[in-house]
Amino acid sequence: MKAILHVDKEWGIGKSNALMFRIPEDMKFFKQTTVGNVVVLGANTLKSFPNGKPLKDRVNIVFYPQGEKRDDCTVVGSLEELFCEIKKYDTDNVFVIGGAMTYKTLLPYCDEVLVTKVDAVGGADTFFENLDINSDFKLIYESPYIETNGYKIKFTTYKNTAVKAY
Repeated sequence: MKAILHVDKEWGIGKSNALMFRIPEDMKFFKQTTVGNVVVLGANTLKSFPNGKPLKDRVNIVFYPQGEKRDDCTVVGSLEELFCEIKKYDTDNVFVIGGAMTYKTLLPYCDEVLVTKVDAVGGADTFFENLDINSDFKLIYESPYIETNGYKIKFTTYKNTAVKAY
């Protein structure tokens, strides 16, 4: 299982239950990486999508304790149920896509984290763990910065050296 996200200079990931940045290159990378695969998300992330609809062309698994079942995605109410559902798929094709509590809960189980770093401060009210200072994570890939849509971004990959089994 992997996590995928973008962060600002302060490892901020969101503001008012929305993305801080709409950067076409980052959105393109996210879509290319996740289409045809499985995405794991929390209820607030699902609600933040247009009309509260799951992402197209992906299996959407929503971690939503006490959540109602839906026909357009799989809703799971516990970690045990989530892990049972994830085991039905190749874990290389499972991507945690937010929000903050889902990232925090599942980060120890992710073998890789794909982070688009935005060279800006987005005024976040929600943050991701700074992997640069977490001894369990090692930076294994870093692209050069590119300028796009008024922002400088770079794509990075972190490897979890202490993945928890599920």
